[in-house]
Amino acid sequence: MTAYSFTRYLSAKKSVDDRALNQQVWQTFASALPPEPRILEVGAGIGTMVERLLERNVLKGGWYTGVDNQAENIQTARQRLQTVPAGLSLTWETADFYAFAARIHDQPFWDVIIAHAFLDLVNINHALPILFGLLGPGGLFYFSLNFDGATILQPTIDPAFDTLVETLYHQTMDERYIRGEVSGDSQTGRHLFHKLKAAGAEILAAGSSDWVVFADDNGRYPHDEAFFLHFIIQTMQQALNDHPALDSSLFNAWIAQRHAQIEVGSLVYIAHQLDFMGKVNDRSSAASIISPK
Repeated sequence: MTAYSFTRYLSAKKSVDDRALNQQVWQTFASALPPEPRILEVGAGIGTMVERLLERNVLKGGWYTGVDNQAENIQTARQRLQTVPAGLSLTWETADFYAFAARIHDQPFWDVIIAHAFLDLVNINHALPILFGLLGPGGLFYFSLNFDGATILQPTIDPAFDTLVETLYHQTMDERYIRGEVSGDSQTGRHLFHKLKAAGAEILAAGSSDWVVFADDNGRYPHDEAFFLHFIIQTMQQALNDHPALDSSLFNAWIAQRHAQIEVGSLVYIAHQLDFMGKVNDRSSAASIISPK
């Protein structure tokens, strides 16, 4: 594999996400949606969450705004969702979430905020009060696929080296800095239980939403999930390239072997994640500062 398109990765990820999403949390969310909701999705990617809501007949009308900071993602979303129900107004915007929120904070509140595979990429101490500040009283949130500290690759190559790679990979998430602040947490899922409550939210449903990817007996992965796996391994390589704690020759051989396992259909990949759904009743709490993790 030599070309790693991020939009193709997001498209390949859709079938993985479809299986992973916690169904009890999803049903609680779907049942709570008002008839014509005003929905804001941050980190909307290429629009797969809107597609999912439409495919599952959950969203039939209302106003949906998808925001993402990558123009290519938004362009792809527009291409994928050229036709929507007549009662649904769909708007896409290329913008940094924080800049977008600062610009529209005094406009009418949303009924629902969705963040899918997003909160583990930002500083949740900073992001949650801003997100909840955009919701009206009793507004709903659906925060799905929040990474929670486990990356499992089978079969084992070398137990000690595998563990070292996983530990260092998670460490890069904890040490990611954007604009001078920590932007990521390898245990976002478990931390959200108290972070959400501290921000004035009531959790109505929560549950695991693990990615589980494996090949069939013929060595074939579903849909485009072989590309998804190659992209994950490439992401790990980029994150840990030239890491002082890793022997570079051993690590490069480890990466090559993982790619080879995908080619023959032997690699099994599991990532532990959590979904949350709830509502915000107290916006004064939502506007407060949350203590560090």
